[in-house]
Amino acid sequence: MKTKLGISLALSLLLFTISNDVNAQCAMCKAVVEANLESGGSEGKGLNDGILYLMAFPYLAAVGFGILYYLQKKKTRNSLTE
Repeated sequence: MKTKLGISLALSLLLFTISNDVNAQCAMCKAVVEANLESGGSEGKGLNDGILYLMAFPYLAAVGFGILYYLQKKKTRNSLTE
């Protein structure tokens, strides 16, 4: 169990490091948003807010599953000691 956890953690960190170095984004989207912001539009701000909104949910789900896992483990440990 600990070996699988260690391997998955190492793989996750490796993939995060690789994906962090890649600066890939749609060139057309970037050009349109930059042009809109220069002309006084607000679509760029909305686009950035949308990206942050979509990015938050996987982290919230992971924290929720982590809490449920912790509570389940705690419950099984207490039932074993009784």
